[in-house]
Amino acid sequence: MCGFSGELRLDGHRPDIGAVERMTATMSDRGPDGEGLYAAGPIALGHRRLSIIDLTTCGNQPMHDPELGLTIAFNGCIYNYQQLRQELIDERGYRFFSTSDTEVMIKAYHAWGDRFVERLQGMFAFVLHERDSGRTLLGRDRFGIKPLYLAQGPGRLRFASSLPALIAGGEVDTSIDTVALHHYLSFHAVVPAPHTIVNGVRKLPPATIRAIEADGRVSETEFWQPDFTRDPDKADWSERDWEDAVLAAMRAAVDWRTVADVPVGVLLSGGLDSSMVVGLLAEAGQTGINTFSIGFEAVGGEEGDEFKYSDVIAREFDTDHHKIRIGTDRMLPALGDAVRAMSEPMVSHDAVAFFLLSQEVAKHVKVVQSGQGADEVFAGYHWYPPMQAVTDDLGPDAPREELVRQAVDRYHAAFFDRPHAEMAQLLRPDHRVDEDVSRAFVARHFLREGAQTATDMALRLDSQIMLVDDPVKRVDNMTMAAGLEARVPFLDHEVLEIAAQVPPELKLAQEGKGVLKEAARRVIPSAVIDRPKGYFPVPALKYLQGPYLELVRDALHAPEARQRGLFEDAYVDRLLADPNEELTALRGNKLWQLGLLEMWLQTHDIAPA
Repeated sequence: MCGFSGELRLDGHRPDIGAVERMTATMSDRGPDGEGLYAAGPIALGHRRLSIIDLTTCGNQPMHDPELGLTIAFNGCIYNYQQLRQELIDERGYRFFSTSDTEVMIKAYHAWGDRFVERLQGMFAFVLHERDSGRTLLGRDRFGIKPLYLAQGPGRLRFASSLPALIAGGEVDTSIDTVALHHYLSFHAVVPAPHTIVNGVRKLPPATIRAIEADGRVSETEFWQPDFTRDPDKADWSERDWEDAVLAAMRAAVDWRTVADVPVGVLLSGGLDSSMVVGLLAEAGQTGINTFSIGFEAVGGEEGDEFKYSDVIAREFDTDHHKIRIGTDRMLPALGDAVRAMSEPMVSHDAVAFFLLSQEVAKHVKVVQSGQGADEVFAGYHWYPPMQAVTDDLGPDAPREELVRQAVDRYHAAFFDRPHAEMAQLLRPDHRVDEDVSRAFVARHFLREGAQTATDMALRLDSQIMLVDDPVKRVDNMTMAAGLEARVPFLDHEVLEIAAQVPPELKLAQEGKGVLKEAARRVIPSAVIDRPKGYFPVPALKYLQGPYLELVRDALHAPEARQRGLFEDAYVDRLLADPNEELTALRGNKLWQLGLLEMWLQTHDIAPA
C-alpha cells in the first residue's frame, strides 16, 4: 500500500525528474516507510512505500527486474500473491529475489500478458513499463479501490495516486470541468471516471487496463463486469442455498484480507457489516483482535456515537477494543487536514470521522478490515425497495425503455441532491451545462445489458460507480493520510458475483440485506443484526453552527471564491441566511456541499481561471 507517480514521454524527450520528485513528495503520508525513484529511457517513476508485505528493502519500489526488462510502480495488495508465486515457480520456472507481491505482479505480467490482471485477488493500481519494447501498461482494480489519476500534456503523460500530486507536478489545466461540477452538485458528489473536478486531470476507470505502445498508440480494455441477471443453473436454489453461498464467499474474502506481515485490525462501527467481519475472523480462530470505534459530541439532538452496539461485539468476541471519543476541540482543527487529504472534494460528513479515526488507529496497527460496501452490494439502502416496485408494477414483459425511464425517475428522486432546473439558480452561466448530464449518465448505465430488474440496475450502478467515487475513495484517502491500509472484504469480486445473482426479493427482505442478515445470524448476535440502521454520525457538519458555519462562510466569501465565480450570490446568500433549512434527499446540508468544494479548491491552490 503506497503512493506512486510518474511521467511517460511520448515525444523522444527525457522525462522531467524534478516534476516526478515533486509529485511523489506530496504523498509521503501514503507511504511513510520509504521512497524511491527510477528513471530510464522515456519513463520516470516515483514511489512512497507503506511496508505491509516483505518488510525488507527487497520489497522497495519502483521495482526493476533487469533480467525481464520490466519495471513497476504499484499501490495496493495482492491477497493471492503467494499462490500465484508458487504457480509461477512450479509451472513457469521463475526465480524470485523478494517475497513481495510487487515482484509477483512483474512475473505474472511476463508470464500471462495483459490478462494477468484477471488472476489477481486484491486491490491495485499500477504502471508497468517494458524496457525493450517501450510499451507501458496502466491498470486499476475491479472496484477502483486504489486510485489512478492521469494528466496528458504536450508529448507526455503523467500519472499519480492522487490528484493534488499531479497539480504539484505543474503544467496542469485547473479550470473547472463543468460536467464534473454538475455531477458533484446533483449526483451526490459522485464524479464518475474519467472526469475529475478539473479539466486537466482524468482518472482511469475501475476494472480497466490502458496500454500505451512505444509509437503512442493507446488501447483500453475493461477486464471485468459483473452480471446482474439470474443464473438458470441456480433457479432451484432455496433461501438457505443462497445464504450458504454468501457466507462461504464472505469467509473466503475475510480470510484473504488477513494476508500481511503485520497485524490486521478491524474498524468496528457496531453495525451488521463490520460486526460480521469481526465474527468471521473469530470463527476462523483469531483471538485478541484489535477493534476500533469512534464517537462525536451530540448536536441538534442527534447522537454522535454507536458505542452501545460496538460494545456488544467487543464483549462477544473478547476483542482488544479501542473507543475513540472526539470532541469539537479536536474535530474543528482536523477539518482542514481532512480536506487536505482529499484527492477530490468529498461532501460526505464522515470524511473527517474517518480521518480522525485513522490517525488513532495507525498508532496501533498498519492494516484494518472494514465493513464498507455491504449496502451497495446487498441492497441495504432505502432507495432499493422503490426500485423493485417499478419492476413489480410494470411486470416481466414491460418494454426495457419504459422500465429504465421509471427506474431513473425513482432513483433520481431518492438519491440526487438537486434537480437540473436548480442549477440555473445555483451556478453562474459560464459553469452550467445545458443537458442534465447526471441524469443522462444514470439512464445510459441503466440501459446497459446485464441488469435484469430495476433493483439490479441500481445495484450495478451503485457498486460500480457510486461506491467507487464516494465511499471507497473517501476511506482510501482518509486512511492513507495516516499511513493506514484499509481492506474491504465486501468488495471482493467473488462476493459481488454471488450477490449480483441473488434474487432481489431475498436481498430486500428484512428492510434490506435480508440474505446477508440470515447468513450473519450463524456468526454474530441477532441484537446487532436487528438494530435500527445507523450511519457514521458527524452531527456538527450536518447542523452547521458556530465555528463550522464560519468556516463555510469564510470559504464562500474568500477572494478566490469571488474570483472563481462558481455560484450565484443570491443562492449562496439564501443558504447562509438559514444554513440548516435546505437539506438534500439524503439529508445532507446543501450549504456544506458548496462550502466544502470551495474549501477544497482553496486548500489545494486550484487557482481561479
